[in-house]
Amino acid sequence: MIDPSAAIRIARPSRDLIAAERFYAGGLGLRVLFRAEANGPGEHDLIMLGLPGAAWHLELVGGPNLIVEPTPTTEDLFVIYLDGPVDERLIARLVEAGGRRVEQSAYWDRWGVTVADPDGYRLVLSTRSWRNG
Repeated sequence: MIDPSAAIRIARPSRDLIAAERFYAGGLGLRVLFRAEANGPGEHDLIMLGLPGAAWHLELVGGPNLIVEPTPTTEDLFVIYLDGPVDERLIARLVEAGGRRVEQSAYWDRWGVTVADPDGYRLVLSTRSWRNG
């Protein structure tokens, strides 16, 4: 059995870690929890972003040794349930930080706002709430 408090890591490649950090830290407000640079062949640069005390983090890998190019689809969603309205100032910060507001689907457009990050992955800020179980 998996403990419900187990930490979760969401990892994906990025073409430009500086631009990704600007979007997720400067725009969204996540904190850089860890950063590393490649020290040799087969390694890659990475940043881990999240919120202190949360049981999850977003890890982005990149740099000159990156083998896999980002290939986001419209279904690669990172959804944050805000349980309330989306602040237009937050959307403006995300766009200013390199994001692009996009339409997602009838469901997500009804229940939030979607912004593509600099690599094209989609962040959904949902007005809904979510509780497991």
